Amino acid sequence: MEHITDGQVDRSRPTAITLGNFDGLHLGHRALIQLTKEFAAEENLESVVFSFSPHPMLVFKKKEDFALIMAPSEKLFTMEKMGVDTYIEYPFDEEFASMSAYDFAVKLLFERMKCKVLVVGENYHFGSNRAGNYEMLRRLGEEHGVKVIAVPSVQYEGERVSSSRIRQCLIDKDLESANSMLTVPYFILGTVKEGKKLGRTIGFPTVNIEAHPLKLFPPNGVYATKTLYEGKYYYGVTNIGKNPTVNGTQKIVETYLFDFNKMIYGEELQIFFYKFLRSEKKFESVDELQAQIAINAEQTRAYFASAEYEHWKAEEEK
Repeated sequence: MEHITDGQVDRSRPTAITLGNFDGLHLGHRALIQLTKEFAAEENLESVVFSFSPHPMLVFKKKEDFALIMAPSEKLFTMEKMGVDTYIEYPFDEEFASMSAYDFAVKLLFERMKCKVLVVGENYHFGSNRAGNYEMLRRLGEEHGVKVIAVPSVQYEGERVSSSRIRQCLIDKDLESANSMLTVPYFILGTVKEGKKLGRTIGFPTVNIEAHPLKLFPPNGVYATKTLYEGKYYYGVTNIGKNPTVNGTQKIVETYLFDFNKMIYGEELQIFFYKFLRSEKKFESVDELQAQIAINAEQTRAYFASAEYEHWKAEEEK
């Protein structure tokens, strides 16, 4: 897969393109990408996912606490697995945002990128002041010989799947709904860093993960998770928080992996979140914390042996 992060997007062969921010790569995004790949295969085109970096919300700062479901490295990691030919993170700034809808569609996509098939969501808007929409693209496409396809919104439990809805589910600790819309469990991809090593002193050695600063974390608390390391999955308990029992002050992600005792500082892990177990709490003593971790470990083992996990187990074994 070719990965482009600058404005040098001119293509040498005709393309099938889908447009969007694609944060989370949820059910709706995957429908767009799958259809783009199908058209590319049928018409011998280069399949292109055209996204933007940074996310427009981070440029316009309409929400001070805005965070990403997928950090850039996580989206790139997932996009590579989806089998597209080219993934573009076009530089997004206020100058680019001021480009007219016509110039974006015709001069950039149709002319420079040799677009022959364009796949968008039915509610997609683009260009300065979001003036462009599907109807405009369809009309311009007819004039320039470009097939423009509008994909209806994907529904989950009667409502439209969207990145903003998934963000709210994560904030509400509704991992079941968030994961169903994401199609894979919410995950954090990060590098193992050296911690205080307090877990080892109480019988529960943990690995600390350094994740992207713009990553959206679920609320502080303890979760049943599964971690991928060197092609093998390990069940575990993951804490997101500040470790108030031992006077922690900085938010960290630390995971106690069952049946794992390797030193892996500097290496990359992928942690999948399945179930919320409890909120962060300051215990009266380290002994009390130790007892609670043992309880959470048993809850995690029970979850991964339960019918509740069967759906994900079947998906992961495909």
